[in-house]
Amino acid sequence: MNAAPAPQAASPRVPALYECTVAHERTGPVRHAFRQRTYLWLIDIDEPPRIPLGLRPLARFDARDHFGGKAPTLRAGLEAQLAAHGVENADGRVLMLAHARVLGHVFNPLTLYWCHDRAGTPVCVVAEVHNTYGERHCYLLRPGADGLADVPKDFYVSPFFAVEGFYRMRLPVPGDRLDLTVQLRHDDGTCPFTATVRGHHRPAGARALIGAALRHPWSTARVSAGIRFQGIRLLLRGLPVRPRPVHPTQEGTL
Repeated sequence: MNAAPAPQAASPRVPALYECTVAHERTGPVRHAFRQRTYLWLIDIDEPPRIPLGLRPLARFDARDHFGGKAPTLRAGLEAQLAAHGVENADGRVLMLAHARVLGHVFNPLTLYWCHDRAGTPVCVVAEVHNTYGERHCYLLRPGADGLADVPKDFYVSPFFAVEGFYRMRLPVPGDRLDLTVQLRHDDGTCPFTATVRGHHRPAGARALIGAALRHPWSTARVSAGIRFQGIRLLLRGLPVRPRPVHPTQEGTL
């Protein structure tokens, strides 16, 4: 789906914290659903939050955790990815939604970058996906006015799904509410998997960070462990594992 860019909206207040609920629902061949509470950051990649010294172990944003992990800054890593897709006008503000590194650990199943031109007009969204095998892949999307975009599935994530079909993503820029949807769809019209992320905006002050960290201790490790735990449950229910193909290094993530 190559729709026209979404109209310019009011700029979200950043940095922000979204305490949110992540929900996964699988409809076949085994029905399975779970929900997990966590929190995510929304930041301007050129103006990351200034975390007080004593709280820095609770929130770090490192370029090594994204794209190829070798760029000196988040902006440089993103620009390499955009250049690989021929995007030249996303040189304005970029908002990133992600987990921060917490107590030395980070795992981001999905990091989103809303890219704008210098006039503030939306250009594209980059969806950076990490799997539990240490691999990364980026999808370039151009959502329409409804926030929807389709993109072919090119990356092995769940061991129970083959690399086939396409994703339908609804990715409106977060505001007072965070409301994202990612669906795996097949050409026959079936939708075997849906993930949603929903939460509410909070200014990212020291008190908010401490509260979120206390309510969701070691949040990124819990996300990683939760994914593996759900995988074990599905395996014990007899869901077959699909072979993992070799994932070629993606241009722009060297």
